[in-house]
Amino acid sequence: MASLEITPPSPLTSIETSNTIHSTIHVVLLPFMSKGHTIPLLHLAHLLHNRNIIVTIFTTPANSCFIRSSLIHTTVTVLELPFPQSPPNLPLGVESTDKLPSMSLFLPFVHATKLLQPHFEEVLSTLLPHVSCVIYDGFLPWAQLSASKVGVPSLIFFGMNTFSMTIPRLIVEHGSLKDVKSDDELFSPPFFPNIKLCRRDFNEPFKDPEPKGPLFEIVMESGRAAAQSSGILVNSFYELESIYVDFFNREFNPKAWCVGPLCTASPLNQHESLEKPRWVQWLDDREAKQRPVLYVAFGTQAEISQTQLMEIGIGLERSGVDFLWVVRGKEVELGDGYEERVAEGGMVVREWVEQREILKHEIVRGFLSHCGWNSVLESICAEVPILAWPMMAEQPMNAKMVVEELGIGLRVKEEGGGMVGWERVREMVRELMVGEKGKEAGKKMKELGEKARRAVEEGGSSWRSLGLMLDEGGFASDLV
Repeated sequence: MASLEITPPSPLTSIETSNTIHSTIHVVLLPFMSKGHTIPLLHLAHLLHNRNIIVTIFTTPANSCFIRSSLIHTTVTVLELPFPQSPPNLPLGVESTDKLPSMSLFLPFVHATKLLQPHFEEVLSTLLPHVSCVIYDGFLPWAQLSASKVGVPSLIFFGMNTFSMTIPRLIVEHGSLKDVKSDDELFSPPFFPNIKLCRRDFNEPFKDPEPKGPLFEIVMESGRAAAQSSGILVNSFYELESIYVDFFNREFNPKAWCVGPLCTASPLNQHESLEKPRWVQWLDDREAKQRPVLYVAFGTQAEISQTQLMEIGIGLERSGVDFLWVVRGKEVELGDGYEERVAEGGMVVREWVEQREILKHEIVRGFLSHCGWNSVLESICAEVPILAWPMMAEQPMNAKMVVEELGIGLRVKEEGGGMVGWERVREMVRELMVGEKGKEAGKKMKELGEKARRAVEEGGSSWRSLGLMLDEGGFASDLV
C-alpha cells in the first residue's frame, strides 16, 4: 500500500504561538464506536488541533458522517476502516453501540471490533508524517499491540475519572467484598476509610467477591493493554479529584494524565435566529418568561423499563417545574396524550441534541442525569447542579463522587425492586430546583465550574498536563 500523506495544519499566527506545539507531531485517535466514547476524543482532536498537532482519526463508514460534522473548520483527517461484514450475533449494518437493539449485544459488538485490527495496522504503518502516538479507547485494547507492531507508542483512554478507576480496582485487588454479607451492608475500600460503599454501588460482575465472566475478561484485557501503554488519558482535571490522582499515580502504572474537561475544546454550534432547533427556541421562550428549566436525559445506552419511564413522566408533570426531557427514539411511549398535556411547562425531544448547548442555556438550572462522565463534566462546565440517577457501568461511582465527594448534586434513591415511584421523582426534582439542598449544590457547582475553566486555560493544570504527557511519553519535546 502506498504511503498516505497527511497535510500539516497551516502555521499559526503570532498571536497564537503561545499555544503552539511543533507541527511534526502526528497523533492518531481510535475511538470506540459509541457516541459516549467518541465525543470526548473528538473534543481531544480539537484540543490537539488548537495546539498545532497533526491529528488523524480512524472510524468506520457508518460513524464517519457524525465524526466529520464534528470536525468542521479543522484540518483533522478522518480515515475509514471497513466494519466486518455479518459479524456473529450482530444485526446487519450496526456499527455503533447506539444502534444496538439491546445492550445484551454489547459483548458481541466489542468482539467484532477486533476484526478491524489487520486493516488498522496496514494503514497505520503507511501514514505520513510518521505517527508519533496512538490514543485508543479502552474497549479497543488490541490497538496497543497494533501500535507496538509498527513501533509507535500508545496511550489508553478509559472515558472515566480517576476516582472511578481507583476505587473498584482497590476493591477487586484486595478482595474487599468477600466479607460483605448483603447488598446494603456498608464497607470502606482500602486506604479510604471515609468512603462508604455497598454492593449496590457496583454493577455485574464487580459486585461479586471474585469477578469473572466475559465482561470482566474484557476489562482485564484493557488493563493488560494499559500496562503496556505509555500512559492513561483521563478526561478530568486535577483540582476536581487531586487526592485520587495523586494516589493513582503513586500506587499504579502507567501514569494517569488529567487533560480535561475536554468538552471545553470544541466550539458550540452558533445558530442564526431562523435556524435554531425547536428545543433551543423553547428554552429561549422559557427564558423570556423567566421560568427555570430542568434538563432530563439518561444517555444513549441505558435501558429503562416502560413502567419506570411512565413514573418519571408523572413525577415531572406533577413537580410544577418546567422541563426539557430527551428520550431515546420515537418508539418510547409516555402515555396517551402525555406530550400534549405537559406542553405548557414541558417539552419531550426524541432526536439527537447538542447537550452542551442545552446545559449552557441561561434558563437551565438543573440536570436529572444518569451520571455518565461526559454529562457530569458538561454540567460542571455549565455550572448546572445535578440530580443523580445512575443506571449502569461506573455511573454509581460517578454519582457518589457528584453527591458525596463534591457536593454538586443530589441523589435519586431507588425504592424496593429498583423502581422509583413518581412521588419520589417529584420530591427530588423540587428539592434540586427550589429546595435548600439544591441551592447549596448550585453554589458549590459554580465554584467548581470556575476551577474547570482555569484548568484548561493556558498555564492551567490540564493545559500543562497535555504537554507533559506528550513530552514524558517521548512523542515530542519543548512542549511546555
